[in-house]
Amino acid sequence: MGKYKHLMLDIETMGSESYSSILSIGALEFDINTGETGREFYVNVDLQSCLDLGLIMNASTVLWWMQQNEQAREEITSKRRIHILDALQKFSEFCDKEYQIWGNSARFDCGILQNAYNKAKTPIPWDFRKERCVRTLVSFMPEIKENYTRTGTEHNALDDCYFQVGYCSAIWNQLQNK
Repeated sequence: MGKYKHLMLDIETMGSESYSSILSIGALEFDINTGETGREFYVNVDLQSCLDLGLIMNASTVLWWMQQNEQAREEITSKRRIHILDALQKFSEFCDKEYQIWGNSARFDCGILQNAYNKAKTPIPWDFRKERCVRTLVSFMPEIKENYTRTGTEHNALDDCYFQVGYCSAIWNQLQNK
C-alpha cells in the first residue's frame, strides 16, 4: 500500500440503481491531510460485458450521457474498453484492504462496484468497514466544494477522483482547524 492510506473511487455508470452497468472505474491514492496523490487507476469497461453479467442500464441515463460534454462521451465510447471481469480483476490487483475507500455516497460508487463483484462471484478487494462517504464530508462545508476549481473532464472517473480529493482535503483541513 505504501504511504497513502486513502483511496478515492469514482465510477461512471449507465444508471443509478444498485446493479447498474459500469462504463469506467477510476481510483486515486491520496493523503487526506495534504491532498497529495499517489498511484492512479483507470479503465473503460465494455458495456456489453456488463449486460452479459446481468448488470442493467436505463434509458434516462443514456439520454443524460447524450447531453454531457463531448470529451466525456468520447471517453466512455473509446475503443480502449475491457471486459468487466478483467476490469474487476485489475482493480482488485490495484486495491488494498488497508485503504479507507472514499466514494460519492457509500451506496453509489462502492455499492454499485460491490454489486458487480457479487455478480462476478468475486470478493471485493477492500474492507467494507473502511468505506467513507464524500457527500457526508461535503455536507459539513458545502461552500468549499462549490468554490473549488475543477480541472480535467467532468464525468471522467479519474479526473473526478482528482477533483474530489482536492475539495475533500480542503474540507478535512478546515474541520481539523475548528
